[in-house]
Amino acid sequence: MKRVVFAIVAILTVSFVVAQPSHNKAVIGFYNVENLFDTIDDPNKNDEQFLPNGDYRWDSERYNTKLENLSKVIELMASLDGGLVVLGVSEIENEQVMLDLAATPRLQPYHLSVCHHESPDRRGVDVAFFYDASRFKILSTRAFPTIVPGNPDFITRDQWLMTGVLDGVDTLDIVVNHWPSKSGGEKRSLPGRMAAGALGRSIADSVLNSRPNAKFIYMGDLNDNPTSKCILAEMNTKTKPDNLAPTDLYNPMWKIFRDGIGSYAYRDSWEMLDNIIISAGLVNAAPDTYRFRSANIFRKDFMFTKTGSYMDYPYRSFAGGNYQGGYSDHLPVYIVLTR
Repeated sequence: MKRVVFAIVAILTVSFVVAQPSHNKAVIGFYNVENLFDTIDDPNKNDEQFLPNGDYRWDSERYNTKLENLSKVIELMASLDGGLVVLGVSEIENEQVMLDLAATPRLQPYHLSVCHHESPDRRGVDVAFFYDASRFKILSTRAFPTIVPGNPDFITRDQWLMTGVLDGVDTLDIVVNHWPSKSGGEKRSLPGRMAAGALGRSIADSVLNSRPNAKFIYMGDLNDNPTSKCILAEMNTKTKPDNLAPTDLYNPMWKIFRDGIGSYAYRDSWEMLDNIIISAGLVNAAPDTYRFRSANIFRKDFMFTKTGSYMDYPYRSFAGGNYQGGYSDHLPVYIVLTR
C-alpha cells in the first residue's frame, strides 16, 4: 500500500513539474519592419503608395513576400535562448497586418498575441507589441502623444506604454515608440525629437516615482544615435551601468554604437537608431527576479544585400523607390534578462 501511495505521489509531482515550467531567461526586442502595409485602401491612412495600383505596386504577392520574410527573422529571434517574450514593432499600418504576420506558418506555433495602438501619424504608421501571453500578462496600456511647444499642428506617432507581469515574478513597464524622422534636415526636425525625448523622460519619471526601482524599458526607432542630445540630455540617459541611482536610465546601445556597430546603414556608415533603454531597477535587480544581462543587434547573413550600390546594407523592401523584395532597412535589437 505504501508503494502504491508513493508511486501516485511521484506521478503527481512529475505532472506538476511538467505543467509548471520554470523560466530563468527572457528576450525582449524591437524591430522597425519598414512599412508593413496591407493592400487595402484606408481613407484615413496615407497608404496610396502601398496599393496594387500605387507607386510601389503593392499587391498580394509582395505583401505575402514581406510577411514571409519578416516571419523568418522573428522566428529566429523567438528561438533565442530564453525565448522572445515581448517584441516592440514600428512602421505597421494597422492591427490586421500584425495579426497576419502572427498567423504565418513560421510564427503560428508561437501563438504571439498583439497589443496595438492606432496613432494619428500623418504617414499612417503605428507602433505595437507582439507578446507571449503564456509568460507576459498585460495589466494596463496607455498612449502618450508627442507635443512640440510652439507647433500645435505637429503630429507623429504616440508613445505606447504596456505594463504587465513577466512569468508571475516581475512587473515590467515597456514603452514602444517611433520618434519623428530627420526629414527636412537636422535643424528643422530637431524640435520634434527633443519633444519626444522629453516625453520619454516624463513617462519614465512617472513610473519610477510611483514605484521605486520599477523595471522600465523604453524601446524604439528614435531616429537618433545614443550620443545625440535628444537621448543623452532630454532623456538623461547614462552610458555605463555603474553607480546608477534608482531613477536613472541606462542605454546599453551606447557602447555598441561606440564600438562601430549599428542597426541602420546610411551613406556608408552605421547608425544606432534603434535603442532599448532600461531603468536602474533592471540593472540592480533583487535576487530571484529578472535583471539585465546583455544587449544585442540581431544579425544574420541573409538579412544583408549581397550586390549593387546597397551591398552590405540591410536587405530592405525598397531602395531608391525600387522594389528589392527584402526584409527591412533596419536590423532588430534586443536585450536578454536573466534571474
